[in-house]
Amino acid sequence: MLTKKGKYGLKALIHLSQMPEGQLAFVNDIATTNNIPKKFLDAILGELRNAGFVQSRKGKDGGYRLSRSPAEIKIGHVVRVLDGPLAPIPCASHTQYQRCEDCDEATCQVRHMMLEVRHAIASVLDNRSLAEMRDAANDDVAALLKYHA
Repeated sequence: MLTKKGKYGLKALIHLSQMPEGQLAFVNDIATTNNIPKKFLDAILGELRNAGFVQSRKGKDGGYRLSRSPAEIKIGHVVRVLDGPLAPIPCASHTQYQRCEDCDEATCQVRHMMLEVRHAIASVLDNRSLAEMRDAANDDVAALLKYHA
């Protein structure tokens, strides 16, 4: 499940992607517009800066902006940076695999199902850019139909 940290980080990135290119956004503006606690947002933006998604400038005219085009930022990468692996259980993770102590991985039906779940999640998130997410219609039914077709 996406944590609040992941959700707020994506909301902040979408906010920044809607800014004119090169323009900086104040943390307070991002927080207020998106109903995100400012202190939490400060920490999230720091992580996004360290991961290379955003740039910041301090001072009176400071703020945040995207460090690259929204079309180049994949949602799966952002989620992994903020929330960790996409897999619902550690033995199904591709990036932070951990063997289970209580089962035989070759025959464990739970692991096999969770590998499929992980693959489905990665298939969507790794193939969607921030630009696509920002520009998507707000029609959840149309989005669901697109991925179930």
